[in-house]
Amino acid sequence: MNRKLVLIVVLVAVVVVGLAITQPWLYFVNREVNEAFPGLSGEQRQAIADMPEVEKQAMIEMAKENSEMAEQTARAQLGDDTVVPEAEQAMPPEMPDEPTVLAMGSFIDIDPIHGAVGTATIYELPGGERILRFEDFRSKNGPDLHVYLSTEAPTSTFAGLGENEVHLGALKGNVGSQNYEIPTDIDLSQYMSVVIYCRPFHVVFSTAAFG
Repeated sequence: MNRKLVLIVVLVAVVVVGLAITQPWLYFVNREVNEAFPGLSGEQRQAIADMPEVEKQAMIEMAKENSEMAEQTARAQLGDDTVVPEAEQAMPPEMPDEPTVLAMGSFIDIDPIHGAVGTATIYELPGGERILRFEDFRSKNGPDLHVYLSTEAPTSTFAGLGENEVHLGALKGNVGSQNYEIPTDIDLSQYMSVVIYCRPFHVVFSTAAFG
């Protein structure tokens, strides 16, 4: 074998080894990863796979940022609705005079997996009491959801509640009309919205800004 042929063989070997190590073709190939949510049963993972694509992708993106939040949110949304009993959906007992509407707003979707529909209305009752009432209400389910009055009107997941938020209690159900008493010492002129808020992960599920 002459020197020229030996040189060609050596160069080819170097190129082959270099390609084997660097694998440049991988830069032109999409790698799709669809890891299972840890801790979920096969049935629950299949339910996520069957979600509308936009919801499924939002859940996967959440898992990349916070796997625990994604797992607990998935469990809540794949579980049964918590429906407020009909006996508790009515307005407070009728009185001679009609209640006065002080403020009203409609719930919004924050993103594909955080949102609600329905109205939030603050009423002043003839006796001076004030209540916050949800009507035609349905919210995405989530872990440990609570109801707050906010000095702001957050429209993104991690926007927070602003300063001097007022906690009105745990969400009574993710479906159905419901009432929440408002403390008498609260200056309602300082508050812009009601917020459905996930306390463990500090996530806004929905906001109803008062018009």
